[in-house]
Amino acid sequence: MATYIFYGEVTVKNYTTFFDTELKQILIADVKHLTENMEARGGGLKSIELIDCTHLEPEYFQLKATFETMDAMGANFINSVLEEFASCLTEEVKANTDFTGAEKTVEVVMSILSNYTPECVVKAWVECDVNALGTFDEGHLNAQQFARKFSTAIRIAKHDMYRATTHNKGIFNGIDAVILATGNDFRAIEACGHAYASRNGKYESLSSCEVKDNNFIFSLEIPLAVGTVGGLTKLHPLSKRSLEMLGNPSAKELMKIIACVGLAQNFSAIKALVTSGIQKGHMKMHLTNILSHFGATESEIQQAAIYFSDKTVSFSNVRAYLSDLRAGKLLTEKG
Repeated sequence: MATYIFYGEVTVKNYTTFFDTELKQILIADVKHLTENMEARGGGLKSIELIDCTHLEPEYFQLKATFETMDAMGANFINSVLEEFASCLTEEVKANTDFTGAEKTVEVVMSILSNYTPECVVKAWVECDVNALGTFDEGHLNAQQFARKFSTAIRIAKHDMYRATTHNKGIFNGIDAVILATGNDFRAIEACGHAYASRNGKYESLSSCEVKDNNFIFSLEIPLAVGTVGGLTKLHPLSKRSLEMLGNPSAKELMKIIACVGLAQNFSAIKALVTSGIQKGHMKMHLTNILSHFGATESEIQQAAIYFSDKTVSFSNVRAYLSDLRAGKLLTEKG
């Protein structure tokens, strides 16, 4: 699994040499009791460095640590290590005879992981001959036309922040469902995904599409720091069952599954947008809810599904339909 990047933040003065020659190894040794179990599973603390951030904030340095948490989400593990670093750093500077006066003071601003994990990226893609896409809108849109409109829609989401926001929201409609079902943190995943979408200096689509040599290629690249052990994954019965249904995947395998769901969700949304329009599909999904609002029976729900298969679904149309159906003004079957 790709390495997780997290940040423990501290404010210090001119400690680079001390860090490189002495403190780094002291810090690593000091957290050994916290990291040894993770190391036994193949993970643990992978690197630690002191970053000079004084150009951003006076006397501000950042202690940056890299972790591998294997199949665990690892938030508590990482935060515990970072807080131990802060304590050790403070005591070591105070005890070191090379530091005097104001320079012996270390103010720890905060010790906390970051949910931005740009080295934990998964890519999912699908490709086929353009002609294999078939026809759409009752044959009014052929495969070549569909591929052109689809790829154009993706490019628009690359260029236009307004479109990219809703575009990526649609991707997370699918991703969040799997994240929630498996007991992972959908807020952390979304925060990271949106930050990743801005990595090039502007907010853009997380998915890409290319039509080259009559080959249709649709892909999604997204960072997904997830876990399959610890937290709610094994404690909550629904999370446990969801993972069982997925074949008890490792964290790396779950990343792939989630990315594929996001890609499929995005494809269905863009397909609807460039063909029949989004409202047709949305209102079909809302049909049952509207019928329930009017107290429709199971028989009425089944008949309504047939009736509205080729008609516009709206609150007023469903109300009028039920009124006519109950008054005996409609046939009980489509005809």
